[in-house]
Amino acid sequence: MTLEILTADSLSPLRHGFFTRRGGASSGIFAGLNCGPGSTDQSETVRTNRNRVASAMNVDPAALVTLHQTHSATVISLDGPLPDGQPRPQADAMVTTTPGLALAVLTADCQPVLFADHDAGVIGAAHAGWRGALAGVLENTLDAMEALGATRATTCAVIGPCISQRAYEVGPEFLDEFMAEDSGYARFFANGQDGRYMFDLTGFGLHRLRDAGIGDACWTGHCTYSDPAMFYSFRRSVHEGQADYGRLISTIRL
Repeated sequence: MTLEILTADSLSPLRHGFFTRRGGASSGIFAGLNCGPGSTDQSETVRTNRNRVASAMNVDPAALVTLHQTHSATVISLDGPLPDGQPRPQADAMVTTTPGLALAVLTADCQPVLFADHDAGVIGAAHAGWRGALAGVLENTLDAMEALGATRATTCAVIGPCISQRAYEVGPEFLDEFMAEDSGYARFFANGQDGRYMFDLTGFGLHRLRDAGIGDACWTGHCTYSDPAMFYSFRRSVHEGQADYGRLISTIRL
């Protein structure tokens, strides 16, 4: 099956894509394009899937770079592929000015965010769940891009498929954590059932990007939880009692 790749006009003509689960070699609960080596899927199958993504991005598999994501605000700058056989750096975003290096993040409800300053030739990719976004991973990515010559006013960012507010139920302690940071964050929460709330992750991500002075920011509008045929979802896997879940990949290159 052909890979399904979502793209954004603001990132074009750079080669990029938010890959759906369609077109991969995995089976069972991972059926499709599971690109997560941290899953319990067969490692050879995950490697096959990642090789297909690298081919679609027109790079060598070694040039498709992912990190050991930890829901942090840590960003690294790269000038080439990671050393073969070494542990992946613990970080949740990367930036580069190196042509042919495909920056990629793995998600299964969190926000995959791809960045580009076309004029400066600087790109970035961030994994931004609620914890990383609250800690500043998006702003830190912009800072790291600026260190390579980018300008915020000419930088664009696109949030890819992630969980939408209608599917993201959280408890009062979750709201409290945001309110402790800024009482204005209450606007990203809607009342749910039984004293719980519905959190607008993408609204929060877009707010943080725009408040940081980015030139353009948008969301593709796709909800991972609500479309099992296209996307993996951690939260859906929990609700369905599955033992594990696949990881989507989103990537960009110069």
